Amino acid sequence: MNVAIGVDHRGFAIKSDLISILRAAGCDVIDFGAHSEDSVDYPDYAAVVAEAVASGQADRGIIVCGSGVGACVAANKIAGARAGMCHDTYSARQGVEHDDMNILCLGSGIVGLSLIQELVDAFLGAEFADDEERYVRRLHKVQALERGERLSP
Repeated sequence: MNVAIGVDHRGFAIKSDLISILRAAGCDVIDFGAHSEDSVDYPDYAAVVAEAVASGQADRGIIVCGSGVGACVAANKIAGARAGMCHDTYSARQGVEHDDMNILCLGSGIVGLSLIQELVDAFLGAEFADDEERYVRRLHKVQALERGERLSP
């Protein structure tokens, strides 16, 4: 599995550990930076990871900023990116299984490395339940929203 990663200056401190976790899981890592602790803007890194996933260059993505919130907001502006901020393993797994989440957003100021290991394992080990009609129907509605279509309940 190809996994794109991007971090801002707040995520830089854990980036090498994250790469090690991914490689130990058998993943090929596409590192989009940041490449130092110098202050950078998280939307730049969220966008490049989201674009890599949406285009098929990467199978999944992981973005790390201070809280995970900004990275998640920015990544979800890219059509085809389905980013979720997860700080528990249930959400990291269920987001993939039910919502076809393809980008995991983490907050370096929120979770430690031992939990990051568990979150990454849950995220990578999950697959979208494309045999469940309700999840496929909901995904199609999300894709319709990306195309600017209106939904009605």
